[in-house]
Amino acid sequence: MLHLDFLTYCRQRGRRLLLTGALLGATTTLPHLGFAQKANAEVAYFAVPAGSLATALQRLQRETGVNIVYETRDVQQARVEAAEFRAAKVGDIIRQMTRRTPLHLEETQGVIILKPDTTPKAPATPSKTAREVKGKITDARSGAALPGVTVLAKGTTTGTVTDAEGRYALVVPEEATTLVFSFMGYVAKEVTVGDQTSIDVTLAEDNKVLNDVVVIGYGSAKKGEVTSSITNVDPREFNRGVVATPDQVLQGKVAGLNITRSGDPNATPSVVLRGASSLRTGQAQEPFYVIDGVPAASINLVAPDDIVSIDVLKDASATAIYGARAANGVIIITTRRQKPSAAVSYSGYVGVEQVSNTIDMLSGDQLRGYLEANGKSLSPADNDEGTNTNWQKEVMRTGISHNHTISYGGGSEKSAFNASVNYFKRQGVMKTSDSERIIGKINLDQKTLKDKLQLRFTLTNSLLKQNLISDLVYRNMFNHLPTTNIQNPDGTYKENLTRTQYYNPVALLNQNSEERKINTLLGNASAQLTILPKLTNTLSLSMQNESVKGGAYQSRESPVPNANNVTGLAAKGLARRYSLENTRKILENYLTYNPLNNATHDLKLLVGYSWQEDKNGDGFQTDTRGFVSDQLGYNNLGLGNPNGVTPNYDAAIAGYSLGISTLRLISLYSRVNYGLKDRYFLQVSVRRDGSSAFGVNNRWGTFPAASLAWNIAREDFMAGQSKLNELKLRVGYGITGNSLGFDPLIATQRYSSVGTFYYNGSFIKAIGPTQNPNPDLKWESTAMLNVGLDFGVLNNRLSGTVEYYDKRTSDLIWNYPVSTTQYFVNTLYANVGEISNRGLELTLNATPVQTADFQWNVSGNLAHNVNKVEKLANDQFRLDQVYTAYPGGSGQSGISTQVVKTGYPIGQFFLPEYAGRDEAGLSLFYKADGTTTGSPTLADYRYQGNAQPTLLYGVSNTVSWKGLDLNFFLRGVTGNKILNATLANQNIPAQSTANNLPVFSLNEPYNDNRANYYSDRYLESGAYLRLDNVTMGYNLPIKNEYVKRARVYLTSQNLFTITKYRGIDPEMNLGGLTPGLDNNNFYPKTRSYVLGVNLEF
Repeated sequence: MLHLDFLTYCRQRGRRLLLTGALLGATTTLPHLGFAQKANAEVAYFAVPAGSLATALQRLQRETGVNIVYETRDVQQARVEAAEFRAAKVGDIIRQMTRRTPLHLEETQGVIILKPDTTPKAPATPSKTAREVKGKITDARSGAALPGVTVLAKGTTTGTVTDAEGRYALVVPEEATTLVFSFMGYVAKEVTVGDQTSIDVTLAEDNKVLNDVVVIGYGSAKKGEVTSSITNVDPREFNRGVVATPDQVLQGKVAGLNITRSGDPNATPSVVLRGASSLRTGQAQEPFYVIDGVPAASINLVAPDDIVSIDVLKDASATAIYGARAANGVIIITTRRQKPSAAVSYSGYVGVEQVSNTIDMLSGDQLRGYLEANGKSLSPADNDEGTNTNWQKEVMRTGISHNHTISYGGGSEKSAFNASVNYFKRQGVMKTSDSERIIGKINLDQKTLKDKLQLRFTLTNSLLKQNLISDLVYRNMFNHLPTTNIQNPDGTYKENLTRTQYYNPVALLNQNSEERKINTLLGNASAQLTILPKLTNTLSLSMQNESVKGGAYQSRESPVPNANNVTGLAAKGLARRYSLENTRKILENYLTYNPLNNATHDLKLLVGYSWQEDKNGDGFQTDTRGFVSDQLGYNNLGLGNPNGVTPNYDAAIAGYSLGISTLRLISLYSRVNYGLKDRYFLQVSVRRDGSSAFGVNNRWGTFPAASLAWNIAREDFMAGQSKLNELKLRVGYGITGNSLGFDPLIATQRYSSVGTFYYNGSFIKAIGPTQNPNPDLKWESTAMLNVGLDFGVLNNRLSGTVEYYDKRTSDLIWNYPVSTTQYFVNTLYANVGEISNRGLELTLNATPVQTADFQWNVSGNLAHNVNKVEKLANDQFRLDQVYTAYPGGSGQSGISTQVVKTGYPIGQFFLPEYAGRDEAGLSLFYKADGTTTGSPTLADYRYQGNAQPTLLYGVSNTVSWKGLDLNFFLRGVTGNKILNATLANQNIPAQSTANNLPVFSLNEPYNDNRANYYSDRYLESGAYLRLDNVTMGYNLPIKNEYVKRARVYLTSQNLFTITKYRGIDPEMNLGGLTPGLDNNNFYPKTRSYVLGVNLEF
């Protein structure tokens, strides 16, 4: 019988039906029978087990909706081999399944017809008029076999597809001279047959196709339709080596995204996009993160190996959909979810890290010689024990790091799961500092109700353990005399207790400890329901709980004072423990509607609601003292003196607050996307946010945005040319807010202890106001204009983007001085200031060379930004400038080195100008009137340069040949200044009897007690070019049924740096209000070497 209902009906009427004729005669009825699916429909994934061909065909028809017609007797005895197909057409799948049968495939108006091939059989051995060609198709990068590749004899209809092992066999007709190999997501390749009977081919991934979709917030869009500034970063472009968090893999990869990090395994990188836009620091200057659709999720939950893509939303037209949290840009991270097939993978590496540079300090012999030449000696005399102790080496080590990720998943088109575990440990190059983290994650995906309901569940747990060290270690490893031993003869640490802030750096590491554990749990469940064919509703619920526990201990021998100026030595051991919880709950619900989607019009509508509640600082902190032993440290406070227990409920803990607070955010948002003729595009969005953090008169804010794009390359007048593949002009404008990093109680009146008073024979604690309320306090608001041009030429062998932006932030929040005749206290948080950022960005991607076996790709980016404080005061609140950056060197306490002032950028250095030395060898500085002085005042200070770079750049080169690839990445900055306060603080020749000196000081007069004064003498160029990453990898030619892919690689980070800067490293923190300040507390940068492997099973 024919496998079609209406044909069965015809047969029952006694009519023998010819397949082709009957179907052609019945085509007018096919649409009414639901046969509208096209036969060339593409299937994302289809797996067929070994077995009956009839069963396989029925399953293919059921899962794709494509109608397949055949006589049952023609397939009854046929068998099919097990195979998997990805991104393959239905017709190609059937050809592969029936290649060993006499069946012939025809396509007629959306129906596939299988019937016996009545053409004469070819002889067993290919004749002169047709020859059989066999071969195997593999991935050019990984070497993995590619099943489902279409192999077509060019100019004919003869073709086949590769099997599960990537193999094919095709009888090529006489008239065909070329084979065409094509596969979704790969660049098609043509090969001349000639006399060849075996042709193996490698296909290279088509980056343009693979990256054709970007995430835009509450959805995705094709790159060709995007109207705003969005940069998509593929995992293949990530930084390699010892990296722990998503922001580290982006360093130098995105134009305008400035990421700086030290070598500290526990430090958080500074991330600034398109310039600083706030006078507040921390989160207030950083982008907003969205992870797998969950806003404000912790990046500690993401292992770099799990990342599928990162989208950086730069301009307001892209970010305004996130409203009051999007002024600094949005970074959207998408992690791995399981494809409908079983898979196991492992990625891991082991690395070593060493200090890349140290400060050249005097050895013991050099110091003795310098003092002797100046008629001086060490004081007291017992400071010279005949040693040459290198304190930097004594507190440093070679750090070992390793990272391991195991992932397992499986499922089908209907149901899939994925589970992964990541373990990461990094030893710092400073002894006792390290970081250890484990992340467990599970994803579950389910389709039901005839695929109308898609359910997703994700549970992620991260446990981070950190061992921290005191900043005092850095200062003392430079200051400490090299002429003294580490320990006394009795084994105790040698200390000089007569001096302030002068400690044995080795003792600091071993007598003081601080540990922190951060346990973060995130659960997210979402349901997407297709209400109508073009209308869907998405509901997402998530909850994140962050538990922070830790403690610190100063041993019974430690001379270091705590915050209350009590030493462990005096207190016989000091211990502190703290515990707190931060909880975030989020509900998101939004509708998407696509009423028009045709060749002329494409209209998409989005409307949604969001609710968020944060509860932070729920915990306590307790101190105690008086321990009989140091053995248990802070782990058992009961061993201390019970009378010494001191609860500190409102104390700050390394960036955390113990004052419990609740923040609520309610939002409504909408977006409209419209495309006309696939060349004109419009996006309009608006979000209205309400926050409990702001004043009662300004708790709601509205954030609109609009953008246009014109794809000029798709115009009719461009049809006659072939060089220009893409040319799209974009213009966008929008307004966003900045509510990140706020104390939820910033606008309210607060009370705290303001002292004690004596009453009725007792001292009683007095409670009074410590913060003024401001019912008019509102969000900081950022308006941004963005103009961009996307282009691609020579079949996208050269492509890129040019952007111009003008960003202005108003209503900056600052704590202004006010009169106590009107207010309770003398300061008030108010919205007054303005900051602007204007800049240009350029991104280029090129493929200079591409052959069958060799490929060279180059990508680069440049960014230029001009930052300026436009306004600090108004009629009500006066503020001329804000002095910042206090290095606090010897004799210079309270001396500022930077200023925030109208008309100047953040990070503006404000210093005396060095004028040389007088006849006595003492440093001189210019006064305002041009004369010189040894004691400059603020009136003599001058604007001396800025810490913000005028240009950021990064260049990546990747060369691949067969299974071998080499990547090297350079990045750098130029146009910025660094104040080398570390050098200034050490350059005090007159104190060399008690402190060590840098080698720089050998040419300094001993009597110059002004040599360390902060001035432009220590203001140095911060420009550098760094060979940041070199990776060589090899994809092993695996021929194993168990291992699908194997890759080994070697990576080196920070191989060399070209710079004129004399400090440890020119890469300074460029965030906050004091960028470019090198001040004795800089954890050394490292150089690492990594051996890694990637396996897929």
